[in-house]
Amino acid sequence: MSNSWKRPKIKIPKTMSEWIWDIIGYSFYLGSLIFLIYVWNGLPDEVPAHYNALGEVDRWGSKMELLILPIVGAFIAVLMQLLEKFPESHNYPERLNKENAKAFYLLSRKMLNKLKNICLIIFSLILFESVSIALGWGNGLGIWFLPLAILSAFIPIALGIIKQKKIR
Repeated sequence: MSNSWKRPKIKIPKTMSEWIWDIIGYSFYLGSLIFLIYVWNGLPDEVPAHYNALGEVDRWGSKMELLILPIVGAFIAVLMQLLEKFPESHNYPERLNKENAKAFYLLSRKMLNKLKNICLIIFSLILFESVSIALGWGNGLGIWFLPLAILSAFIPIALGIIKQKKIR
């Protein structure tokens, strides 16, 4: 990018899709926290702490380890929310200019928004399944969880790249 201009700071209101993704992602996250608090005293001392690629528990640990998922989820949510707030700081191709900056910013921000909320949903599902297994309600994430989790995070990135190539 040319050093002759600074990236403009543009105030772009949140879109309806961003609001919907936030409602879904944060609902999953808060729901999993409420669920964890509700069942905490009934949890055994050892709970699933890690899964293999087939979605089977391959390590058990203290129930305190269940707190890692909401903590990491909160960290990701705060960090990505902050990045959403400053789209001018994201990485863009050389063709970014004053005329197309708004389109680039909005696309980048929407992609981050989807990724943030997909991460919250994935962490919430892992937490819910870990608690369910610990309580004898479930038996593992299943062989499809890992491929679907990776695919669900990859799709917004791939679509974002494709859409970004169309911005002139």
